[in-house]
Amino acid sequence: MNEKISESRKIRCAILNGLIWTATGIISVIFLGIILCILIKGLPHISLSLLTSKQSLLNETTGILPNILNTLYIILMTLLIVLPLGVGSAIYLNEYAKSKKAVSLIELAIETLAGIPSIIYGLVGMLIFVQFFSLGTSLIAGALTLVIMTLPTVIRTTQESLKTVPDSYREGSLALGAGKWHMIRTVVIPSAVDGIVTGCILSVGRIVGESAALLFTAGMANEILNISEAVSAGKAGSTLTVSLYMYAKERGDFDTAFAISTVLLLLTFIINISAKFTAKKLKKGA
Repeated sequence: MNEKISESRKIRCAILNGLIWTATGIISVIFLGIILCILIKGLPHISLSLLTSKQSLLNETTGILPNILNTLYIILMTLLIVLPLGVGSAIYLNEYAKSKKAVSLIELAIETLAGIPSIIYGLVGMLIFVQFFSLGTSLIAGALTLVIMTLPTVIRTTQESLKTVPDSYREGSLALGAGKWHMIRTVVIPSAVDGIVTGCILSVGRIVGESAALLFTAGMANEILNISEAVSAGKAGSTLTVSLYMYAKERGDFDTAFAISTVLLLLTFIINISAKFTAKKLKKGA
């Protein structure tokens, strides 16, 4: 009987391993296929003039420099606001909040907000930031809308990472005479830095890939803005994803659309690698 059971278990394990490897292979092939398709169709249409000029109907030129700058402005403004808010909220919920019922309700609200379609955030952002606060269609209005969109992701990933830190770390630090905030700052946060970076990467991915909400809040202008103009009200600007939508859907220029897709891939890759490198440096410094 034991031999039969062990044999059946071996067969089941072999089947499960086969299914896992098959699923992994299928996902990898699909992923590589998408990447290769975009690179093959996009790389031939990337040129220096495309990356360093702006679109002009009068001069009949095509350029995405304003869109690249606007994307970087949006990423920077959103992260500067959402990371302190998200990480701070997660620390409070995990380390300071005493009412479990209140924490459960807040977590439920956060998970609900994370599942709301981005187009709804765009409409709400237009009503609140564009109209009510009189920011107009601007990059700062788009960034504030993206803050609300990405805040649940940052809170949840940071909170889950904080939960993985063993309580013995906290108890040992407190036993050595450290205050609670000192313990959190020097022991808990460095141990949870991987989760914080993961939340940052997920946020960047959603920021870079967002178009629906930004159409209502950031606008579709293609003017080159400096940093002071980017943070001021009424200065509209289209990001790479909005520009991609306009070229592909409104103009039917798929060559430029694939070129923008390639730039987006490379930009996301560079940001993710930079975030991972920064996380390693922070862990070593801690």
